[in-house]
Parts: sequence; C-alpha cells; structure tokens
Amino acid sequence: DAPERFSDADRKGIKALAFCGSLEREILDLDDEEKSVFMDEYGIKELSIRRFLRASYDLLQVITFFTVGKQEVKAWTIKNNTPASAAAGTIHTDMERGFIRAEVISWSRMLDFASLQEAKEKGTVRLEGKDYAVQDGDIIYFRFSN
Repeated sequence: DAPERFSDADRKGIKALAFCGSLEREILDLDDEEKSVFMDEYGIKELSIRRFLRASYDLLQVITFFTVGKQEVKAWTIKNNTPASAAAGTIHTDMERGFIRAEVISWSRMLDFASLQEAKEKGTVRLEGKDYAVQDGDIIYFRFSN
C-alpha cells in the first residue's frame, strides 16, 4: 500500500511508517554506485530501517551511549535525560554508588581521532558530574571508586 493510505493516522496523532520491502531488498543487493542511482530514481533518501529505529527510540524515549575498553566497544540503551551517575549504574550498581566523574566525548567528535587517548591528549574529552544528562551518542569513561 502507498504511504498516502496512512495519512489519516498522522491527523489522529498516531505515528505510522510505510515502506516497500521488496524494493528495499532489491536495493540492498546492489553495489554502492547502483544503489545510489536507484535510490535517486525512486526519491528514496534513506532506507527504512534507520527511520524505523529512530521512530522506535523516539517512541520509547531512549538514547544510546557507548563505553570503550581495551578489547571492546559497548552500546547501552537508557531513557532520555538520564543523569551520568544513573547511566553508570546501567553498567553496574557499584559504578553508580561510587561515581566520581564521567569523561565524555560525542561519537561524531571522536571520529576526528584515532583513539580515546588521543582525544584526551587534544583536550576534547570533557569531565562531567553526576547530574550531567547523557546525550545520544556520547562515549563515556566512568571514573568511580569501590
């Protein structure tokens, strides 16, 4: 069905997303150059999976922050406006109880550096307190005591 069929939903305050799965499946099978041409022809700015994820996060009122370790990067989902100390508690309750500070950089800013250490050396990592509202896409190193 065409997206126009769902236009009444918006007027009633209901969010609705529509997409053509078979068309998007075809697009996914193309190489990057063909994909771009095909999407331009059909007026598709982005594939629906991103829209569905954004809409789901908006509906649930959640965001994602990241932690970086020596061996891994982890994504954590929390409610919007969660303070840094509570975000630390998402990882482990001891981290929330012993929260000292959060070292924070946005993921988009982090792309300018080869490592978190380099970002720290360049002075782009901020120190935030327990009441800092974690932002979507923050990369955080929590300082805490046991």
